[in-house]
Amino acid sequence: MMNAYATPYALNFITPGGTSRGVLTQKETHFMTLSDGDRWGIGECAVFRGLSRDDRPDYAEKVQWACDHIHLGLEELREALQDWPTLVFGLETAFRSLYAQDAMELYPSAFLKGEGIPINGLIWMGNIPEMQARIEDRLKEGYSCLKLKIGAVHFEQELQLIQAIRARFSPEVLEIRVDANGAFSPTDAMNKLTQLASLHLHSIEQPLAAGQWEAMARLCRETPLPIALDEELIALSDQNRKAELLDEISPQFLILKPALLGGFQASEDWIALARDRNMGWWVTSALESNIGLNAIAQWTATLGVAMPQGLGTGSLYSNNFDSPLQTGAGKLWYRREQPWNIAKLIEKCT
Repeated sequence: MMNAYATPYALNFITPGGTSRGVLTQKETHFMTLSDGDRWGIGECAVFRGLSRDDRPDYAEKVQWACDHIHLGLEELREALQDWPTLVFGLETAFRSLYAQDAMELYPSAFLKGEGIPINGLIWMGNIPEMQARIEDRLKEGYSCLKLKIGAVHFEQELQLIQAIRARFSPEVLEIRVDANGAFSPTDAMNKLTQLASLHLHSIEQPLAAGQWEAMARLCRETPLPIALDEELIALSDQNRKAELLDEISPQFLILKPALLGGFQASEDWIALARDRNMGWWVTSALESNIGLNAIAQWTATLGVAMPQGLGTGSLYSNNFDSPLQTGAGKLWYRREQPWNIAKLIEKCT
């Protein structure tokens, strides 16, 4: 008989992570472990307080409810939990882990055989000297694509910071992306995008706060800099509404965060819609532990991606789980010789 167990966990940031929504020092998450005979599986229900659609006071109770009703199976639970996307992500991963030949190797691909996935180097917000130091660290680590979180300090200072990078590295040598996390207003966004575009950036994520479809559509029509939607996607679960969003706003790119979108099936629905409309996309983790990141990276590797993905968040925490996931030379690698250290999470299953 299948059993399921829930384990809450608090991930502690080594260095506080700054965004336009505030500074992060800790990230709540929940693990779901399954057992069925001598098989076990694990998934991460990666709630993101303040961002995910299922940020509710009774989240832990809902995770336990899913464990108590695990006999319903994945498809029935997926239907019952449509409004709990991060929980569905955890369930989807846990079931796949349970039935995989190796519980931690979920999606066979060249990634599991040693081929790296290109990723961007993430630069958290901070004061200008802090951001400069982080940029130098990422460059020394071999990244050819940087993603800067902007919107927390004065825009002119952020612009000067990017100008200094671009003065050293041409667009052919270093790709620069920025993420505003909705920090711009409809009245000042175009002026800021024009200034950023002059620095030959790759794109900007979510310049306006989510929910302003008309203003965002106008911005995407007139922008001199490609725009990627991120938070805009998180609120939607209905396929018709997803299509309506893309048809009305017509962004240049989509940012896919499987945990916040309701798992891999939901993410593949977005990919199909984007391809039908000739829109680009890439995958980004949403501050999961290495357990959730592992599932996302392995799934991403099956999609035939070539451009840098947003999967470099595994080294953010002081109490993450040792794993084969390693970053180096601007890529994420799966090093089989590095063991997993999750014995405490699966002790009830083994």
